[in-house]
Amino acid sequence: MKESLLYEKLPEDRVRCSTCPHRCVIAPGARGLCRVRENQRGILFALNYGKTIALAVDPVEKKPLYHFLPHTKTYSFATQGCNLRCAWCQNWEIAQSPSFQAPVEGRLISPEEHVKNALALHCPSISFTYSEPTIFLEYALDTMVRAKEAGLKTIWVTNGYMTPETLELLLPYLDAANVDYKGADDQVYQKYCGGTSAPVRETLRRMVAAGVHVEVTTLVIPGVNDSPESLDSIARFIAKELGPTVPWHVSRFFPAWKMLNTPITPKETLDLAEEIGKAAGLLRIHLGNL
Repeated sequence: MKESLLYEKLPEDRVRCSTCPHRCVIAPGARGLCRVRENQRGILFALNYGKTIALAVDPVEKKPLYHFLPHTKTYSFATQGCNLRCAWCQNWEIAQSPSFQAPVEGRLISPEEHVKNALALHCPSISFTYSEPTIFLEYALDTMVRAKEAGLKTIWVTNGYMTPETLELLLPYLDAANVDYKGADDQVYQKYCGGTSAPVRETLRRMVAAGVHVEVTTLVIPGVNDSPESLDSIARFIAKELGPTVPWHVSRFFPAWKMLNTPITPKETLDLAEEIGKAAGLLRIHLGNL
């Protein structure tokens, strides 16, 4: 474990975490909503530091990134934990664990080892993916610094739910990101994910303004964010506030975790999203999970 980079000490040994917009106030001996940051006698620790729970070499297109280092492999890893609880989570086994009391699991691998492995495997980039990299900020950032020194590119696959303070630490070392954007409807974020949409939009704006290569993914879920109005809102936000050349990945939903009884997204809905995106002025639209 490692002391968290972003937190404030409060009276009675409580702390306020500033890593994500929840800004959890955590009592001694307790953890934040991510379940991997724990207050130990007034000091906030990232319990997942150095503990890799998933590791693979993927095509960069799997992130998905279609316009960044195409046709290359990316060294990818994650720790346990997430700061959202999306009911359709595709990687729930690792992202929605551990419990608030359970130890954080994972194989001990240092940032230096990750960089060495990526170079040995001839991967030009390292991806922080599978779970939410915001909640393993310290581990990711230490790896990113070393990756840059070694000439490697860095990629975040993220829900975008992070604070400006977290993003400020990342931007000097971040080359590309795929950001999951579910739409502007806060009811969707609150009901299904336990968050809000505004921090995600702000993350997207600031990444683009800083020159990070950004691609946006929207998992289109029947009865959640598949209405023409919702899809139009997403497409227009990308086109107007991020730029018409920012790629939009429109992905088909398959039942997972707590939404096993929700039907698969009809292909016609994705086709409609593509039409809506083109009408909004988007130039790079990719239909996924077909």
